[in-house]
Amino acid sequence: MTSARIIGTGSFLPERILTNQQLEQMVETTDLWIRERTGIRQRHIAAPEETTCDLAEQAARRAMSAAGKGPEEIDLIIVATTTPDQVFPSTACLLQSRLDIHGCAAFDIQAVCTGFIYALGVANSFIRSGAARCALVIGAETLSRIVDWSDRQTCVLFGDGAGAVVLEAAETPGIISTHLHADGDYESLLRVPVGISKGYHKLQQEQAFIEMKGNEVFKMAVTTLGRIVDETLEANQMKKTDIDWLIPHQANIRIINATAKKLRMAMDRVVVTVDTHGNTSAASVPLALDVAVRDGRIRRGDTLLLEAFGGGFTWGSVLVKY
Repeated sequence: MTSARIIGTGSFLPERILTNQQLEQMVETTDLWIRERTGIRQRHIAAPEETTCDLAEQAARRAMSAAGKGPEEIDLIIVATTTPDQVFPSTACLLQSRLDIHGCAAFDIQAVCTGFIYALGVANSFIRSGAARCALVIGAETLSRIVDWSDRQTCVLFGDGAGAVVLEAAETPGIISTHLHADGDYESLLRVPVGISKGYHKLQQEQAFIEMKGNEVFKMAVTTLGRIVDETLEANQMKKTDIDWLIPHQANIRIINATAKKLRMAMDRVVVTVDTHGNTSAASVPLALDVAVRDGRIRRGDTLLLEAFGGGFTWGSVLVKY
């Protein structure tokens, strides 16, 4: 049976770094408080003229180079983002033009922090059905544009960046299974409460900011990610010891620690980048994946569990034979 195999990864971070010490000069917080509660030391912030598509382009080019694929070989583009360049066209279409790719399907997915997991699930379905043979899947965000920098509960958490993978149809194992979920009843706990058809005047006044009830989100994330671990293992009749690497959404080190504990996995088998990247939403999983592939930790044949939890609420996992 045809599977979707990851054949290349790439990532990109804006040049500007915002440290906890610099945040101490902006809001009432401390480096110690941020590190103890989140594990974050710094985050990257896009320049004023730098867009989500700019970040996505660099990550995509690096992934394509790693995969040895040219523009003519890509027949599907999916961009997971909460912060598109424009209302329309999609960031995927803007990216398609920059990469000199023409004619194939290109579209965005919005599932906030779970966006890249959703995008992998969709791309996997395209490839397994025969509708595509070589897919470019990107998670990219400029979350700094929707952060209230006077809100010390949220401004310490988020950063900008992009990560990408190239998937190719193969007869060898690749994506083993995907598990995607959502429950919109929890919308009020983590959201940007305005948009194009609701409160558009607030968008024009630059009042569209992330709102989060941190304690409630933390509790839900820990419980939900524990369940998705069980679901993924049971669906594939696997044991916890069968997982070589956990690549979690990089939201909070305490959530990551709780998920690793659920797997009974030592932290040296967990890819952690939250300390240097912060929470980059849909970009966090592919960013972490690329870091671990390029530094040699993740090797061909390893079994990876990718998982994420985000606003919606959305949550999901992808089990991969790399």
